[in-house]
Amino acid sequence: MKRNIIPYSLFIALLFGCISCNKFLDREPETALTQQQVYSKLENIEPLLSGLLTNWRDIHKDRGGFVFQLGTDETQQGAYQVMTDPDQSALDKYGSYLAASNNALTGQWNPRWPIVSAAAQAVFALENLKDSSNGGKRKELLGEASFIRAAMMFELTQYWGRIPIIDAAKLNELGTGRQPLKDIYTQITTDLTTAVEDLPETQADKKNITKYAALSLLGKVYLYAPDSSGFRDFNKAAGYFKQVIDSHKYQLVANFADLFDPSKPNSTESIYEFQFNNVYPDNNQIQWQMGSRALANIDGNCYFGGYDLLVPTKYCYSDKKDGGIWETGDVRKDASIRYDFTYHDSIHPTIPAGFGGDELDPHVKKYEDPRTQGVLSFWYSGKDVFYLRYADILLNYAECLNELGNTADAVAIVNDQVRKRAFGGTLPDADRWSASMSQEEFRTQILDERMRELCFEGWRRMDLIRSGKFVDLIKARNKWAKESGTIQTYNELYPIPLTEILQNSDIPDTDQNPGYNH
Repeated sequence: MKRNIIPYSLFIALLFGCISCNKFLDREPETALTQQQVYSKLENIEPLLSGLLTNWRDIHKDRGGFVFQLGTDETQQGAYQVMTDPDQSALDKYGSYLAASNNALTGQWNPRWPIVSAAAQAVFALENLKDSSNGGKRKELLGEASFIRAAMMFELTQYWGRIPIIDAAKLNELGTGRQPLKDIYTQITTDLTTAVEDLPETQADKKNITKYAALSLLGKVYLYAPDSSGFRDFNKAAGYFKQVIDSHKYQLVANFADLFDPSKPNSTESIYEFQFNNVYPDNNQIQWQMGSRALANIDGNCYFGGYDLLVPTKYCYSDKKDGGIWETGDVRKDASIRYDFTYHDSIHPTIPAGFGGDELDPHVKKYEDPRTQGVLSFWYSGKDVFYLRYADILLNYAECLNELGNTADAVAIVNDQVRKRAFGGTLPDADRWSASMSQEEFRTQILDERMRELCFEGWRRMDLIRSGKFVDLIKARNKWAKESGTIQTYNELYPIPLTEILQNSDIPDTDQNPGYNH
């Protein structure tokens, strides 16, 4: 039997060396600590989990953090990006390059599985740890490992459907093949229940997970789970969201723009955010991808320069009178989207020749980092990135109430909290949603409200899938999807990467997602 020996100092780095999830659990001999030794003591497991939290964070930095936001009715690629990268452009066009061989998707599948696998091993070790000298710390670490595995699996199953379940206690039984959705969501909710029970209510180190982050994600799982999983449950989702709300530990900040002020991180609205700064390797490079190439050509230290990876759709940046979402007086518009590209109060950039022509169309503003202006390349952007924030939970809770037949209370939550803040603290009567609106009208309105409040924060694709509006709204509002006209319902799921099929004998090519067997 092969001895799995891992150099402890390199353990976290080695996690990213594997491609297939079964390869991670079958590593060649090295030197120093064995895996058994690494997982046998709390003093070893704690830094391992700290490293996993950093790896989870780093998935959401730079280009890779926004691949799943491409191809929605909210965001799309800039023209030059579409012109130069067929695999990436397929994520908006939904054409023939959206296939198992798509490298942009492989680059998102691969780094997630080592984190899932390491978290699974940590869960198994902590559940069976004989060293009980610090039971409180053991429980907290178990809660953290369980949360990490659940968060990663939730994202993976939302985008790829049936996925492997990595459970060290059942590896021989489950292997690394794709499992039924019911079993996947059973695993996710079990992990999150453990996290709720074992994690503390607050954390001094904001990098670490709290009970309320676990409650928030558990509510989202029950709201976002597909009907076919048997886990979509508005009552349960509402119950978990209400626990977060009734804790009174969170509240909306008064000024929406403050959420994206780098001098005001971890506010009262933050349930969990990824911690970044302007110092490599803890910068996130997001502005590098989001900003305007026209400004990048003028000054590499312009804080709103970049390379147009992700830009708002016309629907997302336009006023209602022009067929978009924005209402007069909504302060979220100018806090979220850049319309003015005047530089140093006098320089008016021009569109660079040969790059596509949309470099001065409205751009994403939420990730701009003014700290880089004039002193650092916009590559060093480093603002925190929201994963879970209170406004999102309020809107999700309102959705649950509407689905449970309590539309009037759902409307009150949206009006009196989220929309009130959006209009500077006083919601004009003309902009109040009617308490007598129908359940169906609320469903339509809440999709737009979620775009106004949460645009570019990573939830839109999931929102479109669970609402059943994925094809219709993307085809109507995404420039590239509309031009190609090829988007279909099966595109709600991505193809399982070819590299996984070739290297993982438990996932044959006959087990590909429907629509991609060609």
